Amino acid sequence: MKVEFIIDGASVGASSGATFTRKDPVTGKIVSEAAAAGLADVEKVVVAASRAFASWSETGPGERRTLLLKAADLLETRVPEFAKAMLEEIGATGPWAGFNVHLASGMLREAASLTTQITGEVIPSDKPGILSLAVRQPAGVVLGMAPWNAPVILGVRAIAAPLACGNTVILRSSEVCPKTHRLIVQTLNDAGFPKGVVNVICNAPKDAPEVVAALIAHPAIKRINFTGSSKVGKIIARLAAEHLKPVLLELGGKAPLVVLDDADLDAAVDAAIFGAFANQGQICMSTERIVVDTSVADVFVAKLAKRASALPAGDPRGHVVLGSLVDRSAAERMDELIADAIAKGGKVVAGGKREGSVVEATIIDYVTPDMRIYREESFGPVKPVLRVSGQEEAIRIANDTEYGLSAAVFSRDIQRALGVARHIESGMCHINGPTVHDEAQMPFGGVKASGYGRFGGKSVIAEFTDLRWITIEGPQHYPF
Repeated sequence: MKVEFIIDGASVGASSGATFTRKDPVTGKIVSEAAAAGLADVEKVVVAASRAFASWSETGPGERRTLLLKAADLLETRVPEFAKAMLEEIGATGPWAGFNVHLASGMLREAASLTTQITGEVIPSDKPGILSLAVRQPAGVVLGMAPWNAPVILGVRAIAAPLACGNTVILRSSEVCPKTHRLIVQTLNDAGFPKGVVNVICNAPKDAPEVVAALIAHPAIKRINFTGSSKVGKIIARLAAEHLKPVLLELGGKAPLVVLDDADLDAAVDAAIFGAFANQGQICMSTERIVVDTSVADVFVAKLAKRASALPAGDPRGHVVLGSLVDRSAAERMDELIADAIAKGGKVVAGGKREGSVVEATIIDYVTPDMRIYREESFGPVKPVLRVSGQEEAIRIANDTEYGLSAAVFSRDIQRALGVARHIESGMCHINGPTVHDEAQMPFGGVKASGYGRFGGKSVIAEFTDLRWITIEGPQHYPF
C-alpha cells in the first residue's frame, strides 16, 4: 500500500518522489511504501497548518467539540482497518489493536469535553479602575511525534488536546507504522475537520534528524510534544531549547512493581502478568522490575512463573497473548539480556526461548545490579525479579533507576502502601493495581529521565495554550 502525506486536506506524495518501505516483522513481506519527507515537504505542511490556524483558532468550542466527537465515533468504526495495519506493521495482536482504538476514541471524547474548560480568571489589582484578566489562547501550530508501540493511542494523544485548545496540528508519524498513523489523520479529516487543521507527514529513518530539526526550528511551530525513548527525547529537548519552544515529553520507563511482605500474592501476580506482558512488554508503563520481599519471594515467584509459562506466544494472526516484537533485532536483544543475566547468576524460571521475532514470556529471578536487565529498559517480554529485605530496601531499589514514569505497590495495609507510594520517584503510582494503566482524563507523565509535562485531563490545557495578562483600564493618573 502506498502511504502518502495528508497536507491541507489532500493526499500528496513527497516533493522529491522519495519513498521508504516497512516490512511485516513476522513474514518479512513489505506491507507499506511511504512517502519520505524532505525539507520542501516540511515547509509545505507548516505553511498549510499555519494558514489554517487563523480561522481554526477563532472556531467556537461547540464546533470543535462536535468535530472531535464525530471523529471519536468514526474512529471506532475502523477497528478492522487499524487492526490490519497494526498487525502488518508492528506485529500487534487483535485485542491490542482493539484496545488502542477504544482508548483513543475516549481520548477524543475527553478532548471534546475540554473545549469549554479552557477558562481564565479575573485577578484583583491594586490599581484603581482596572479589570485585570488572565486569558488562555491557542498557541499556534503544534508538532506531535508519536511512537509505534501503541500507535493509535499515542498518535491520537499527540493531537487531540491541541485541537481542542484551538491549535492546528502536524503529526510526524513513526517510520515504523506510517500506515497506522496516517489512518488516524484520515479519520479526523473524514470527520470534517477543515483543510489544514490536521496534517500528517512521515520520513525515511535516515532522514529523521534533518526533518525533525527543520520542523522544530520552523518559526510557525509553537509547541512540540514527543513520546518515545529517553535518548531521542533528550535530543528533542535540546533542539526545542535552542529555539525557546515549550516541549512536552513522555519518555522511557523502568516501572517497579513492589510486593511487600503483607501483599495479596495472587492479586500481585495477576497485576505483574498483565503489566509485564501486555503488548509483549512494549509499553512505556510496562512492569520492568518486580521487587519482592524475600519473606514471600519463593511463593510469589513460583506462582508468577507458572502463570507466565502458560501464556501462549506466536504469530499474532493466531490465538496468542504474546505476538511479535516490533522487529527481529528487538527480539535478538532479549537473547542478549537473558544471556547476560544467566552468566552473572540469574535464574530463568519461565520462558527464555525465541522464534524469529516472537519471544516467550520470560521471568529471571535473583537479578542483581551488575546485570543489564537491572537497569536497561527491556521493552520486551523479559522481566527481572529483585529480592529485597524489608520496606526501606524495596523503596531504595524501586528508585535505583534513571527513569520515573509508573510504579505499583502491593500491600493489604493501605496506609503503609501510601507511604511507600509517596517515596517512589515516579509520575504515577498505583496501589494494588498494575503499572500499566491509562485513562483519558488523568494527568499522565513522568519525572527524571521519563520526561516532563502532562498529557490528559485539565492539566494538558496549560501545555497547549498561552496564558496572557490583559487589562481593561479607566482614567489614568500618571506621576509625570
